[in-house]
Amino acid sequence: MNLLLLFVEVVLLVGISAICSGLNVAVMSLSIKDLNRKIQAGNRSARLVLPLRKNIHLTLASILLTNVAAVSISSLVLDGAFNGLVAVIISTLLFVVFGEMFPQALFTRDSLAFTARFVPLLRFMIFFTYPVSKPLQILLDKLFEKRGSTLETRHELGVIIKEHAELEGSELDDDEIEIMKGALSLSEKRVRDIMTNFGDVYYMLPEVVIDTGKIDEIKSHGHSRIPVFNRKRTKCFGLILLKELVDHDFNGSGTKVSDLHLHQVENIGSMTALDTLLRKFISLHTHLLPVERDGKIVGIVTIEDLFEEIIGQEIEDESDKRKSLASNS
Repeated sequence: MNLLLLFVEVVLLVGISAICSGLNVAVMSLSIKDLNRKIQAGNRSARLVLPLRKNIHLTLASILLTNVAAVSISSLVLDGAFNGLVAVIISTLLFVVFGEMFPQALFTRDSLAFTARFVPLLRFMIFFTYPVSKPLQILLDKLFEKRGSTLETRHELGVIIKEHAELEGSELDDDEIEIMKGALSLSEKRVRDIMTNFGDVYYMLPEVVIDTGKIDEIKSHGHSRIPVFNRKRTKCFGLILLKELVDHDFNGSGTKVSDLHLHQVENIGSMTALDTLLRKFISLHTHLLPVERDGKIVGIVTIEDLFEEIIGQEIEDESDKRKSLASNS
């Protein structure tokens, strides 16, 4: 009967120590920033755990005091049943293996879930040890000031996204991952990396006359916007919108480009970052911008070019398909 009672006492004490040891590493591994994000996503476990994690010094002191009490009591219990050396050996093996190693390995597999499960027990530990744990908390708060949360760097965010792409079970699909990767790289890439060089740009001069023949030429290129430059390529007079030419009658002598309504645009530097380019498109309410370098226009960039860079693939419209079919035939 005494052996049975001893066994029950030791199992109970080792179990308490195991829970304390597991909670110790589990609570410390949780990030307040991550918990706040999970709460915003509707995670109930994070909402339960956050107050304990915020008041980490009180929680930590309560866990350690309870753990040490369990280990001390077990030593006394074992010492009463065995001689000193045997009691030390048994106590050491039990608490190292079952009170430290196993529970720590188990609790770190899902720190949030295990901590949330034992929130009532943690609150009881805090209440039970409060006369000692509270002064320890005050001392720790003064010795170790709480550090503000740090944000992940662009590179770290890229690594996180890469993990979603490589590991199974991610909620993100391939398209979402590509878009996030493209968005993260916007500030590192420049307009010159995505622009259309001037030699490939279809443009017009102000003195060009638009007649029915010119209209057919414009339609064959399939562009919805046509920039108008001077011969020295130092100035853009604006953009011709193809849809606005529908109401014009170009029979007879035709109409000079300079007599049409041109939509004003601003030049943008070739070394402008792509995130700045996006803001430019939004603020200027345009889909095309001339690109300049050293005071000379060297190409154009469109909002379509920017979107293609973000999503990581080319966007083909109806005119692109027609051109592709024509070149293959």
